[in-house]
Parts: sequence; C-alpha cells; structure tokens
Amino acid sequence: MVLTCGFAGGLSAGLAAEQVIFDADERFPLREALIGAGAAPARFHCADRVAVTAREKATLREQTGAEAVEMESGVIRRLCEERGIPSATVRVISDTAQEDLPLDFNAMMQADGRLSLGRLVTAVLCRPQKIPALMALGRRSKSAANQLAAVLAAALRA
Repeated sequence: MVLTCGFAGGLSAGLAAEQVIFDADERFPLREALIGAGAAPARFHCADRVAVTAREKATLREQTGAEAVEMESGVIRRLCEERGIPSATVRVISDTAQEDLPLDFNAMMQADGRLSLGRLVTAVLCRPQKIPALMALGRRSKSAANQLAAVLAAALRA
C-alpha cells in the first residue's frame, strides 16, 4: 500500500486548520484505522499551483466539488491504481477556505516545483509587514504537521 501525506488547503468552509482528512481506495486496508485515529474522509483536487486567495479556493470548490486542494498525490494515486496497489491521500489542513496566504508562493517556485529560497527572501524583504503572518503560518504548519504525524502513528499502530 502507498500513503501520500502532507499539507492541503481547505476549499470547504467546514474544514478547520490542523484537521486531518483523507481519501482512500475502497480496498485500502487502513481506511477504518484512519477514521478511528481522527481523520475524516474528504475529496481532494490535485492542482498544479498553490491556491493563494480565498477567492481562488472558492472558485476551485465550485469547479471541482472538492473539499481540499493539494499538489502532489494525483499522479501517485494514478500510478498506484494502474499497478493494483491500494493507496490513500492523507493530508492536514494548513490554510482554511476563508483565508488568504500571506504571499503568493507560486511566484517563488522553481521550474522543478521547489520553493526558491532567494525568491522567498526577496519577497519578504519587499513586504516586511507580512513577516508576522508568515511566522503565524509557520507555527500553524508545525502544529498541523504534528497532528498529521499523530493520526498516522495511531492508524499505523492499529
């Protein structure tokens, strides 16, 4: 089996920051264990860019019907399905549907999809008023990662 795990942005107003959600194949062996560990079933949209604003998130929700957006698991799940390997996407909400991210992280991405530290530093230096919001996002992301780890550990123990 394969688990693809990480962060997601909320598209549904009903999802709170730090909430763990998942989507799994019908025959995925840890489905009930994930629910028992506190993860909630949800539909994901796999996007090719970061949804930065609440308006973008609302548009994605309308267009896809998904509750959350992430950027990596679509191709992984497709490859697993082609090979008959049961898989699940398990994500924790880093930013809710109602909030804008402090910076447009799409402008800081390199061609390979990784964040450019130089572009990030430049963006922060040009907008120092965003530093408190970035620090808050960092703290919440750390807490969300810990919540995700706790749910995964409990599900795997089960």
